[in-house]
Amino acid sequence: MKFTPPSRAASAVALSMVLLLATTIFAQQFSTKATEEGKTAKLVAEMVGQYHIKQSAIDDAISSKLLDAFLKQIDPQKLYFTQDDIDSFADYRTKLDDLIKAGNVEFAYTTYDLYLKRLDERIALAHQFIDAEHDFTVDESMSVDFEKMAWAKSNKEITDRWRKRIKYDLLSAKLTDAKGADGKIEPKKPGESKIEDPRKRLHKRYDVLKSTMHQTENSEKLEMFLSSLCHCFDPHSSYMSPETLDDFQIQMRLSLDGIGAALRQEDGFTVVAEIVAGGAAAEDGRLKVGDKIIGVAQGEGEFVDVVEMKLSKVVRFIRGKRGTPVRLQVKVAAGDDVKVYELIRKKIELKSSEVKGEIIRTGDRFKDNSEVRIGVIHIPSFYRDFGGAQDGVEDFKSTARDVRAVLKQFRAQGGVDGVVVDLRTNGGGALKEAIDVTGLFIDQGPVVQIKEPDGTVKSHDDDEAGVAYDGPLVVLCNRLSASASEIFAGAIRDYNRGIVIGDTTTHGKGTVQNVIPVPSRTFAFVNGNAKARGALKLTINQFYRVNGDSTQNRGVESDIVLPSLVDHMDLGESFLENALAFDKIKTAEHASARMVSDDLISTLKRNSQTRIAADPDFQKAKGEIEKFIERKNRKTISLNEETLKKERESEKAQEKEEEKLKDPSEKTGDQPIFPEGAYNNEVLRITADYTAALRGMKTAGK
Repeated sequence: MKFTPPSRAASAVALSMVLLLATTIFAQQFSTKATEEGKTAKLVAEMVGQYHIKQSAIDDAISSKLLDAFLKQIDPQKLYFTQDDIDSFADYRTKLDDLIKAGNVEFAYTTYDLYLKRLDERIALAHQFIDAEHDFTVDESMSVDFEKMAWAKSNKEITDRWRKRIKYDLLSAKLTDAKGADGKIEPKKPGESKIEDPRKRLHKRYDVLKSTMHQTENSEKLEMFLSSLCHCFDPHSSYMSPETLDDFQIQMRLSLDGIGAALRQEDGFTVVAEIVAGGAAAEDGRLKVGDKIIGVAQGEGEFVDVVEMKLSKVVRFIRGKRGTPVRLQVKVAAGDDVKVYELIRKKIELKSSEVKGEIIRTGDRFKDNSEVRIGVIHIPSFYRDFGGAQDGVEDFKSTARDVRAVLKQFRAQGGVDGVVVDLRTNGGGALKEAIDVTGLFIDQGPVVQIKEPDGTVKSHDDDEAGVAYDGPLVVLCNRLSASASEIFAGAIRDYNRGIVIGDTTTHGKGTVQNVIPVPSRTFAFVNGNAKARGALKLTINQFYRVNGDSTQNRGVESDIVLPSLVDHMDLGESFLENALAFDKIKTAEHASARMVSDDLISTLKRNSQTRIAADPDFQKAKGEIEKFIERKNRKTISLNEETLKKERESEKAQEKEEEKLKDPSEKTGDQPIFPEGAYNNEVLRITADYTAALRGMKTAGK
């Protein structure tokens, strides 16, 4: 058949029809998507109203809070929106509650669109100021008190904020890199590598920021908006998108299916930061730290360019079902070659996040004749593979199982005189695990009391007879020890089973969250749609210690307080917005282990204070803590070169000292879990004193 080209008019009509059809399809897709997201929002609003412990209505007051919370989440440093922008949202202040309950979340998207528009405008300003000349001799400063800072009242004011921000960036680069803000590189010592031009580096940084923010998906915008809604009720409730829910479940079961490489983002590239032992990448051996992943393909499929793609999205491409192939386009670190590696995904155990233990001999640590053997158990979180437990997997991942295994190892290695359970920076986890771990050290009885929304109180007990360890016990906490950690520490104190050492108090999170699928079974039945829409992490109960005290806001106080930087940071429930209040219920009946007394604590505390007063490292630490408090209270940063240089030199020396004061609570690889240092050594000395005191008490009793 001979082909006859259509007329120009016919082509135009055909093109119009195609465009109209495409537009219609797009509109339908957008409408369907918006409707699905609206359904999710409506379900979330209904579930929050029914299940949250406050049982409060989503009303105009919540609407007003939500508006402020969402804007704060998008623009926390007040660098993008002006007061005029904020005023344009005024009509929504009492309407967001009604809109969400009706399934309308357009506000979230239109507000984020405006943010992206302002982002483009501000980053254009940033590029101008990066190339501009700046006078670093002028005596001016930049405010960093974002909470009290007002929104910029004009474009002139926001422009000046960006001028100061970029001026600070360039001045920091000048002081850090020993090169001028005009881009001229000063001579380097032989053998030193060249540092990239600071202006070029800043241009790249803001281009990457712009690219990353524009890649924000609707699911992420909805997550921010609905989480802001949940935060209006309390700081620990949130909405998790399906992707965030996957990450949460990975943390709880301490395993995932992937290639076994930790990744970071650098100048728009996805860079290999660490190769995980036992993973596919480690077994293959070709992928190296520093390599840049520039493309990802599923099996024999086409490569997807991942340069300047958000890291979370790149990770999603690389993760996949166990046993399936993934191909990586890699720009190798040692040169500019681009290679293709095919790896077979496998199960990766997150060993760095599991319980670890070691026995420390005080004679070895202190180079003396003491022979006290102290077992240290580091618990980074109270993890539990709920899916494995539900499916009857015999060796599912469990904190209590791992702690029991460590205690068994201690016995196999000759036993210990005392045990230190290190819960520093342990933010909590599964309630069931907190109860089971406590049960390893107490012989049956209540561990935690939980008050239901209707006011009824239920005791959660250790029902298993016997203990895994009955000797001297020390619990080590800081202000980042929260929730399940506080349940354990509080129970050990209330049973007089051991002593608590650390910061003045723990975090103060005395609430219980439940992860509820959206929709829940009830709402899926009512709405006739069980489609997965992520989950709500919702505060449904408040828990109380055996002695009746809530840990909410106040936390668990230490028997013996050691000097710590963390203790002076603005950390804890009392610093969080919308935190629930402290209250108290009746004491649960329980037996005392009689391993602690007021006189014993006084003696241990007095001995510790004497050692601390004589220890030059601790005295130096106290001075550094005072400097830290002074720096923490500083609300402005100088943009004068000489002033900032002096401050930086002082701070640099101070930060080196502060590093020594930080709690070494994150343990990775083959690093010792309880390294030497004034703080850890004092914990060991207190534990040794405690074991000796208990031996004396037993001898006197006999």
